[in-house]
Amino acid sequence: MSNPDTAIPVRAPAQIGLDDTILPFEVKALDLRGRIVRLGAAVDAILGGHDYPTPVAKLLGEAIVLTVMLGSALKFEGRFILQTQSDGPVRMLVVDFTSPGNVRACARFDAERVAQAIAANAAAPGQLLGRGHLAMTIDQGPEMSRYQGLVALEGGDLEQAAHEYFARSEQIPTRVRLGVAEEFRGGENGARRHWRAGGLLLQFLPAAPERARVADLHPGDAPPGTALHVVPEDDAWVEGRSLVDTVDDLELLDPDLSSERLAYRLFHERGVRVFRAAPVAAQCSCSRGNVENMLKSFPQRDRDDMIENGRITVTCEFCSSTYVFAPHEIAAPGSAPL
Repeated sequence: MSNPDTAIPVRAPAQIGLDDTILPFEVKALDLRGRIVRLGAAVDAILGGHDYPTPVAKLLGEAIVLTVMLGSALKFEGRFILQTQSDGPVRMLVVDFTSPGNVRACARFDAERVAQAIAANAAAPGQLLGRGHLAMTIDQGPEMSRYQGLVALEGGDLEQAAHEYFARSEQIPTRVRLGVAEEFRGGENGARRHWRAGGLLLQFLPAAPERARVADLHPGDAPPGTALHVVPEDDAWVEGRSLVDTVDDLELLDPDLSSERLAYRLFHERGVRVFRAAPVAAQCSCSRGNVENMLKSFPQRDRDDMIENGRITVTCEFCSSTYVFAPHEIAAPGSAPL
């Protein structure tokens, strides 16, 4: 995780910012670092822009929080992309975070299977995802190679998948908490629902690497019956993990509880300092120019197949923006007009 330059010691609860922020923090006495993410208008703009069933929207909201927490650790201008592919009712989640703080997201799902899951009271996140994999990709730009990490989805939720990824791929003791819910606010036109989301990521990063033992690693190819040597976890990590496990969804989502207050509430006995919060915004990267260039990259036959009623219409899956082109606007140079 990155270490911002400006630190603000937290000696008492302080209101610095509430929604749509990423707040890094450090508990030096326990060798802990983490981030708290609070999303209001940003996640509401994304989820409110699609007519997703409530459990699907909630699942995508959790994926957005997780992506923002992980993507905000990038120390360079680039993209962090989280994507699931699985056999559950929600076939795919895609969240695209562009540093320093823009995020967009969408979901693909089987509407009939989701409706059946809801009716059967079987629409928990792990049940909607099913089995497959979660991919986390770091894109540093066209001149650099991409880095991708994969973790299996085996019927668990995104918190479990994140823990599995850090245990197996990064071997960093990590705890993740995710929360998403709707709230209803009154207005001139009556009550309207708004989405809120929050998350907390905590990692144990001691100077001595031998202290950072991951307890839940699989025994691998050891023969059946082999006695495994279990090394006790470091007391500092046990304490930090236990404190994070006390956090409930209300604390992650409460609009009147700032990230600074939450960090103080959890770690004030050990001494916690927070760093400068960074903003998050819902921002899609699509544009008419980008869509036009994408269409021009297709073979002419494919573009011809896209024509309906004398025009080509493209709708962005992330933000639902619609772009309409006359065929001659995207014709390859030198091609004959239709």
